[in-house]
Amino acid sequence: MRGQSTGDLAAIAKWVRLKVVDMAVKANSGHISTAFSQTEILVSLYFGGILRYDPMNPRWEGRDRFIQSKGQGGIGLYPVLARAGFFPLDVLEGFAQEGNMLGVHTDWHIPGIEVVTGSLGHGLPIATGMAQAALNDHKKHLIFVLLGDAELYEGSNWEAALMAAHKGYSNLICMVDRNGQGTIGYTDRIEGQNDGPRLNPLDRKFEAFGFETRVIDGHDFGQIFEALKDVRARPLAAGRPLMIIANTRKGKGCSLMEDERFWHYRVPAGADLESVRRDLRP
Repeated sequence: MRGQSTGDLAAIAKWVRLKVVDMAVKANSGHISTAFSQTEILVSLYFGGILRYDPMNPRWEGRDRFIQSKGQGGIGLYPVLARAGFFPLDVLEGFAQEGNMLGVHTDWHIPGIEVVTGSLGHGLPIATGMAQAALNDHKKHLIFVLLGDAELYEGSNWEAALMAAHKGYSNLICMVDRNGQGTIGYTDRIEGQNDGPRLNPLDRKFEAFGFETRVIDGHDFGQIFEALKDVRARPLAAGRPLMIIANTRKGKGCSLMEDERFWHYRVPAGADLESVRRDLRP
């Protein structure tokens, strides 16, 4: 299943994080820390031989569908798509600027993007519909969706989860970027300091709905591959949808930002920017 080696993937992940910082600084916009928590997941999907896609034909009928439901993480997906060949790297330089196609949230008109995810909490319902459509058309492609954990406060996710499990969508591969934070603050803290309703025990909640669940370290390439190694062997017409809960850290890779809610919206400058770049140098 693997495409590039773990060492190569780690180097790509570091490049993605550096590119995210450069894009955000130039535009003075973008959610850096949320992009960093998802980096290893995206790099694994696109460069680890997991997703089937054709950057020369983004709407290829046989492609797997990938939905990044946490649309504010678009700044972290764009470098991955550009490096994979969906559009030129220099397009990244105009992120969130007038006349450029790359906005803060992902949009379907961007090559490699399936749907608009500006309204959070809709990725799983859309993916569930795509899973049913694939079965209706007797197609064997898979539907992947990456959720933010704070999105799970939205009831539409649980309605979709009920239907996905009821229908047994084994072609639906869900992943939660479980970084423990959202705009409201911390979702779940080991020490019990929450700013919103508790999501834990998240794995048992999805199991109760009828999902198969796997809990991993979302920054460990080995664990990501282990969790995804059998996705094409799962039966497509019956069974259970898969939910992978990837424990991550917001701002991963930068000592200044890691697990600090202060950095959800902010762009570093001056000494802070130097600190971030120093942490990310190859």
